Amino acid sequence: MGAALALASRGIGTTFPNPCVGCVIVADGRVVGRGWTQPGGRPHAEAMALAQAGGAARGAAAYVTLEPCAHVSPRGAACSDNLIAAGIARVVVAAHDPDPRTNGDGVARLSSAGIAVTCGVRAAEAQSQLAGFLTRLKQGRPHITLKLAVSLDGAIAMADGRSKWITGDRARAAAHLERARADLIVVGRGTWDADAPALDVRLAGLEARSPRIGVVGRESGLPAHISHFADLGALIADPAMNVLVEGGMGLAASLFAADLVDTLILHRAPILIGAGRTLGDIGLADLGDAHGRWQAAAIVTLGPDRIERYTRIR
Repeated sequence: MGAALALASRGIGTTFPNPCVGCVIVADGRVVGRGWTQPGGRPHAEAMALAQAGGAARGAAAYVTLEPCAHVSPRGAACSDNLIAAGIARVVVAAHDPDPRTNGDGVARLSSAGIAVTCGVRAAEAQSQLAGFLTRLKQGRPHITLKLAVSLDGAIAMADGRSKWITGDRARAAAHLERARADLIVVGRGTWDADAPALDVRLAGLEARSPRIGVVGRESGLPAHISHFADLGALIADPAMNVLVEGGMGLAASLFAADLVDTLILHRAPILIGAGRTLGDIGLADLGDAHGRWQAAAIVTLGPDRIERYTRIR
């Protein structure tokens, strides 16, 4: 399953409107097929792995990060049917698929065909990887990740608004990797006007993974290729699965106040700014209400900077 999760990670940010899934097929202790969801959502991971395995799939075990789909679409057959037709003997599933077109029917169909099914293996990791897909299905909105570069004393800019650069080169490269995993990257209109950010991916080999760009706020004067969102309501109505927000302060504060941040990434630099700018009012009425809302998911050091990832406890 670890190999399947690693394969699935290759598709994050490219598979919209489908989830990023990984599949590994093992026969007699040997991997005979590997697959992950391809750009645009097709072919599915199972179809890729079965095509590679060929006849070796008969009697083999398939490890899949998401319950195999149970619905036929104009773009392809149901993966559960494909696994049955290939003669797979065992299927190990990480995460349940809440899509009403599957929602347990994939597992039920496999079981009815005499296939041994095991569910929930490394489910938490798969659910984290599928956060955009699951948030879209369960809450009807994108999964929103907010990235902030901050100083040791919590400032996100100088008093005059300057913020280039708080962190170093390696941390900024990590930020570009986050961009490559998003369907949509968003900034507030103030940040757009002040910085004219490119918001593309500038990592060798990943330039084509630059996401769609959006701006929240006033529309006038925006280039035609920029998606415009008048307010947060318009933003969460967008069909994207994974939205990355990179600024500015007003937009970040309003997202916190509306409790719309699902993942918070802090790029913390070992510097002190002093009289710098902070988020401002995020709607917190009592200090007690601030506790129990965030869980540390990962903390890594890149050069002099520390990257902290937190998930919203819901």
